[in-house]
Amino acid sequence: MVDQTSSNIATEISSKNLPPVTYRDLPEPLPFKQVVGPSVILLAGAIGSGEYVLWPYITTQTGMALVWLATIGILTQYFLNMEITRYTLATGETAITGFTRLWKPWGFLFIFMVVIPWMWPGWATGSSTAITYTFGLSEAAVVPITIASLVLIGIVLTVSPVVYKTVEKIQFFLVGLIVLFMIYTVFGLLTGKSWSALFAGFTTEIPNMPAAMTSIPVALLLGAIAFAGAGGSLNLAQSNWVRDKGLGMGAHLPKIVSPITGDETRSGAIGYFFPQDEKNLARWRGWWNVADREQFITFFVLGLLAILLFMALAFTYVGVGSKAQNFDFVRLLGENLSAQVSPWVGAAFWGTGVVVLMSTNLAVIDMVSRLVADIIKTNWTRDSKTWTESRVYFIVAWLMIAFGSIILLTGVKQPLLLLIIASALNGLVMFVYSVLLIQLNRGMLPRSIGLGGVRYVACLWAVLFYGGFSIYLVVTQFGKLF
Repeated sequence: MVDQTSSNIATEISSKNLPPVTYRDLPEPLPFKQVVGPSVILLAGAIGSGEYVLWPYITTQTGMALVWLATIGILTQYFLNMEITRYTLATGETAITGFTRLWKPWGFLFIFMVVIPWMWPGWATGSSTAITYTFGLSEAAVVPITIASLVLIGIVLTVSPVVYKTVEKIQFFLVGLIVLFMIYTVFGLLTGKSWSALFAGFTTEIPNMPAAMTSIPVALLLGAIAFAGAGGSLNLAQSNWVRDKGLGMGAHLPKIVSPITGDETRSGAIGYFFPQDEKNLARWRGWWNVADREQFITFFVLGLLAILLFMALAFTYVGVGSKAQNFDFVRLLGENLSAQVSPWVGAAFWGTGVVVLMSTNLAVIDMVSRLVADIIKTNWTRDSKTWTESRVYFIVAWLMIAFGSIILLTGVKQPLLLLIIASALNGLVMFVYSVLLIQLNRGMLPRSIGLGGVRYVACLWAVLFYGGFSIYLVVTQFGKLF
């Protein structure tokens, strides 16, 4: 039992809106191989949004002129993700819990900012559409296949003793399949022309960026920028996965388990903070270095490679100026691969799409359920023995599945449209939490472990980057109403 006396309260962490955290030593840092996991789940969510769908589609409209924009987008997200991770490593609490410590209503507002952009089942619909391409099924099969896949995800999550471990294992397997196709793309599908065009995108095509940016709809552009990486509140779930992986002070916090097969913990996720002594600070540096390496290699390097390879693939086998709309460009790309390379390659591309988009949908349902459950438990049902975080998690997961199914049954089933809606809304969310991360990690955490230097500049850039595009989106779309 942790001593709750005033002498043990960590006064550095604000307790104005939530119960105070108490001091506890930071655990010893783990080796790299035991830390890998949270960024793999995040990568799985990233590849299925911007990497496989939005950026290749933009390439068929503008060529390689915007590769720098994609690169800057995912690099910016790498810095943001590490600031999301920073607070959880230091306290075991999620980033949104930290935001709530700054201002109580943020918990309530983030429920809307999490649910509304992600309730559109674009990823599951895209996966089902790719299945119909692979097996030559009719378009009428998309809705029943999508609903069945959503229900399957719900069942898998519900029967998992420890949800994080199940999600991590599934995503490791699915990301492995995706990486295999990426390797084949490098050595078997891209040509000298492909690599020259990609190189030109980083050099001689730079002057063409402004014209390329204005040639595509602003909502699509903001969506692609937000999803150059994971995007929106999906990034915030990094702190929930870090906590459930047991990294840093997250090792002291309870994990989400199945109410059927797991051993539930009824306490709320109020964290701890470590004394700023020499031993704990040395452990902190170890945790920070290993977490940063995991994020950089897994999320940034592999994520950027995925963006660039799928862009180059679309440029090579579809070209620029394609009239294919919505998700038809995925069909066209697969058909061209079948005709120009081999029928099995087109099927492999569509099969990869099935895996990519399904892995993203799993990450999305898990993410939304985690974030909402954490907010509700921490803010309003903290002392309830009935409404555990695990139970709230599964209620939200099945509500997401039910709502997604209703959306599909009403006739809205174009994957690209659904993805653009979700991604554009998430761009606005990223602007909001970029500001809050600066307040949290520079204003609350001590300077010895807080935000500073190059990373502070990167966060200021994120505020300008996402804020500028978000304001442009709001102004242009608002103007269309008059």
